[in-house]
Amino acid sequence: MRVISGKYKGKLLDGFDLEGTRPTKDRVKESVFGSIQNKVKNSIFLDLFAGSGSIGIEALSNGSSKCYFVENGDILKILNNNLKGIDNSIVVNKDYLYALDFFKNKNIKFDIIYIDPPYHLGLMNRAIKYIEDNNLLNEDGIIICEYEEESPMCNYQLIKEKRFGKTNIKIFRKEDSEFHDIITKKLLEAEQEMNNTSKRYTLEEVINSMNDIIG
Repeated sequence: MRVISGKYKGKLLDGFDLEGTRPTKDRVKESVFGSIQNKVKNSIFLDLFAGSGSIGIEALSNGSSKCYFVENGDILKILNNNLKGIDNSIVVNKDYLYALDFFKNKNIKFDIIYIDPPYHLGLMNRAIKYIEDNNLLNEDGIIICEYEEESPMCNYQLIKEKRFGKTNIKIFRKEDSEFHDIITKKLLEAEQEMNNTSKRYTLEEVINSMNDIIG
């Protein structure tokens, strides 16, 4: 197992064959980070069920400003060893729910949260619900879920999904509420204006109007 891109590309990581762990395969990592590359730089990243730290280290290698690694138990020794020489890494030695509660109390929020819990234990949707209920994701932030059978239930917008054999990836985005409010207001104004006039707008005029709203 290795870092596949960025600053630490080629760095070997321990833990690939450790009993009880299920490291994310290189081709899955490559696809995920290819999909979110414009989000990673300068992000605050949470590797919630960190294991050996492969995902969070990949994020730091690609420009995340800080990554929190949540893990406890025997694998902590391997995680800490893999993080030697890795800048801006913070290990939180807690159960995942205690860790999320810790972040809530410290008012720590994230731009990207990666959730890859042990399978068949029902942990993913408990984590997602806590994150949503306690507003731990920044506006326009994303949650990435890696799973086999426990399909994630998330109220945020699904922006990408992909299957790799038995492994599934879903990426959800929390909409920027301020931007959403602006768009809603502008659309209501446009609807009112159209109701007050008999003018028929061309497609070009509608496109130009939306460009004015967005930019």
